[in-house]
Amino acid sequence: MPKRIITSIQAVGHRVIDSIWRLGRAARFFALVLLKSTTSFLRFSLVIREIYFVGVLSLIIILVSGLFVGMVLGLQGYETLQKYGSESAVGTLVALSLVRELGPVMAALLFASRAGSAITAEIGLMKATEQLSAMAMMAVDPVARVVAPRFWAGVISMPLLAALFSVLGVFGGYLVAVVFIGVDEGSFWSSMQNAVDFRYDIVNGVIKSCFFGVTVTAIAVFEGFDAPPTAEGVSGATTRTVVTSALAILGLDFVLTSFMFRGVD
Repeated sequence: MPKRIITSIQAVGHRVIDSIWRLGRAARFFALVLLKSTTSFLRFSLVIREIYFVGVLSLIIILVSGLFVGMVLGLQGYETLQKYGSESAVGTLVALSLVRELGPVMAALLFASRAGSAITAEIGLMKATEQLSAMAMMAVDPVARVVAPRFWAGVISMPLLAALFSVLGVFGGYLVAVVFIGVDEGSFWSSMQNAVDFRYDIVNGVIKSCFFGVTVTAIAVFEGFDAPPTAEGVSGATTRTVVTSALAILGLDFVLTSFMFRGVD
């Protein structure tokens, strides 16, 4: 066997082994964050402060994106349903698309791009400037004081942002379909109310957004804490947070959907 092929196989093997070791470190770090979360609940003001930075400061991009996604859904849905004489069902299309899929998924992707990258960069810079080491020297646990509040802030903020995304999306669909195009307002809302089920649509959408919040925030805090203490290391960790979070969201969405809507008529 040529030496080049052997070298390539060895390189692939090393990458696989490194990935498995890294996954193990991430799982151990996640368990450590959960164990050190007592401080976050006893001093909940730390979590409230981080909710402002990761949640409130993400409102603009979430609300504007939700509005335009809903407007596009309303326009495309009307153009499609009009061919079959079912334009009154555009409210159903907009609501189900947002509540089941687009609301949690799009909000999570935007959250990962804005808040997840910010969490990674902030923790990574604190490590690079030796702030975390200084806290450890002063007998202050950096995981309990820095990481855990940011983790729980992301977990709490994500479902709320996804709900706001869906609400603004439905409003955007209403603007296009009812106000601009002229679909009957009563048909728009009544078809939506009859089609959207609280258990299978709204609750499942909230469950999805909770899973996405845990996943994205866990990836963000781990990448920041594990980043090499250099400018290049922090930059690479921030990029990995966005890419890994996006792939995890899409894969997890498929898994959750396959379980949630199995056997649903």
